[in-house]
Amino acid sequence: MRPGERRVAIVPDVVPRLTKIGLDVLVESGAGQHAFIPDDAFRAVGASVVDGDVLAEADVVLHVSPLSVEQVGRIRQGATTIGFLAPSSSADVIEAMNGRGIHGLAVELVPRISRAQSMDALSSQALVAGYRCALVAAERLPRFLPLYMTAAGTVPPGKVVVLGAGVAGLQAIATARRLGALVEAYDVRPASADEVRSMGATFIQLDLEALEGSGGYAREMTEDRAARQRELLTPYVAGADALITTAAVPGRPAPRLVTREMVERMKPGSVVVDLAADTGGNVEGSVPGEQVRIGDVLVWGGQDVPSQMPVHASQLYARNLVELLGLMTTDGVVDPTVDDEVIVACHVTGRNA
Repeated sequence: MRPGERRVAIVPDVVPRLTKIGLDVLVESGAGQHAFIPDDAFRAVGASVVDGDVLAEADVVLHVSPLSVEQVGRIRQGATTIGFLAPSSSADVIEAMNGRGIHGLAVELVPRISRAQSMDALSSQALVAGYRCALVAAERLPRFLPLYMTAAGTVPPGKVVVLGAGVAGLQAIATARRLGALVEAYDVRPASADEVRSMGATFIQLDLEALEGSGGYAREMTEDRAARQRELLTPYVAGADALITTAAVPGRPAPRLVTREMVERMKPGSVVVDLAADTGGNVEGSVPGEQVRIGDVLVWGGQDVPSQMPVHASQLYARNLVELLGLMTTDGVVDPTVDDEVIVACHVTGRNA
């Protein structure tokens, strides 16, 4: 398990679904410890808890974090793995898997089509991360978010600005609104405006071209456009009590949305939450897994954010994997080479072996 990873790839709730389609379920002893799932909970639903090396025994390995070369070496030849694989930055792992004829399926490549929504691990984990980052901002602010009218006077609501209105951003908006904040949000995709408004937030309109990419993601922007966008966003950032950034381009470093100078213009005591810190950061100066100060502003860098809420992150993730595994299983036999558009899209290694 990668340091900081607290999720588990399977939970007791989904074990009966796997046994119903003819699969035997092996769980590494202690796998659910950090998600508060004891071994006995797996045994109670028919799973076998293994004290030894479960990787060497399994025909299908379900995992959360990308595998290491050492772990790949312990997996039996010709086996199938399903989980986050980070194929664009794991050339050594991909080579090792191909060398052992392992069928590696990367859940981050599940296509964003309607029939694959239940398998979309990126979205399920982004939902968890978006909720978490709004709580982080509220917890670290030295002021209230909601409006209070008291005998001692009126406390105006706090203002939260969210940059990036994908799944994580929308969940951050919804959570900040539930906490009583006034919320403004921006995304380079104009289609997100209606979604932002449906959450009760104000969409920030900038006089810039749209950057709608494939699969509902934003596409990468030129540096000239990025500079102009930062210039136009500066007054909105300066007026925020809390800034939450969630923008990402799959397979590429996170876009730089906010400079150090923009942060320094925020009010003393303001908070910045950079959900993209571990992929390069939307905010200049953010550090993954750390809190730093830029002037009088606290900047929180996200790292393994879904793992900070491992109970529900694991539940959602396990259901994603079971749905994906079900597509390639018939009468207890798993065939990762099945001709299905979802399986083909996320099949990274071993398909042509």
